[in-house]
Amino acid sequence: MKVAIYGHAHQENTVDYVNDLLDELQKVKADIAIEKEFLDFLNHGKGQISTKTFTLNEGLDSSFNLFISFGGDGTILRATTFVRDLGIPIVGVNTGRLGFLSTFKKEEVRKLVTEFEKGAFEVVERSLVAATAVNDDSVFGEMNFALNEITVSRKDTTSMITVETYLNDEYLTSYWADGLIISTPTGSTGYSLSCGGPVIEPTAKSLVLTPIAPHNLNARPLVISDDTVIRLKVSGREENHLVSLDSRIASLENGREIQVKKASFTVKMIEFTSESFLKTLRNKLLWGEDKRN
Repeated sequence: MKVAIYGHAHQENTVDYVNDLLDELQKVKADIAIEKEFLDFLNHGKGQISTKTFTLNEGLDSSFNLFISFGGDGTILRATTFVRDLGIPIVGVNTGRLGFLSTFKKEEVRKLVTEFEKGAFEVVERSLVAATAVNDDSVFGEMNFALNEITVSRKDTTSMITVETYLNDEYLTSYWADGLIISTPTGSTGYSLSCGGPVIEPTAKSLVLTPIAPHNLNARPLVISDDTVIRLKVSGREENHLVSLDSRIASLENGREIQVKKASFTVKMIEFTSESFLKTLRNKLLWGEDKRN
C-alpha cells in the first residue's frame, strides 16, 4: 500500500493528527511519501519524521493507492494539481471549516486507514474543466484545469464587463455582469452556489453557467451538457480581465477568446461508506432543516 500525504492548513494541531495517521499506516506497513514543504512544517526543523518526499513535479506516480489531503476544500483543490491525470484516489481530512470536499473528520483519522483496508469505500470520478486561450496554448500552461470552476471576472475596475458567450459555436448571450462562472458538478456547491447556482449531484454529466451579479435580470444560471464547448470573449472599460482556475489566477487582455470544455481526465475521490454526498448536504448545508419538525 503506497500513500501520499499533503497538507496546507498550518494549524499546530495538524501535526498531532498526522502523527496519528502515520502510526496507523505503519501498522499496515504502508509505503509513505509526504509533500516536501508539508514535511518541513511537520518537523519544524527538528526532523522527527523521516520519510520519502514528493513535489509538484516529481515523486508521484500511478503506483500510489491513496493521496491524503490535510486541510479544507481549498487544500483538496491544490491536491488535484499534484495528482493531475495519475489516477490516484484522493481523500480529504478536514482541518478547515466547511469541509464539503474534505469530509473525513480529523478526530477519526485512524479510522480512515482501517476503513480503507476493509474496502468500506467507493471511488467516485469527478469531472474537471479546462481552459485554453484560442491560438495560444501557453497562456494557462499545463495547469489549465479546474475541479470546481473556471471564472472570468473584472479587473482593476468597479465597472461591469460584458462576457460574449457561445455554446458549440452558437451564440447564447452577452452577460453584462461582474463575471461568469463555469462550474463542474463538484463546484456547484462552491462559488456558483453563492451566486445563486443550483446544487448538482457530483457524478452528473453537466456544467453550470452562473453569472456573477448580472445586470440583465433575466440572465439566470444555465445547466448544460458537459460535452459542450464554451467560447467566451470579454469586453469592458479596462484592458484586462481575470481568469481563475480554482485558486489559480491569470490576467488576460480583453477581446482574447477563451475556450472552456470538460478536461480529458477525471479525478478520483474516495467516498467512505460512513460519509456520502447526501449526508454532506444535510450536515454541512443543513439541507431541508426546519425547526418546526
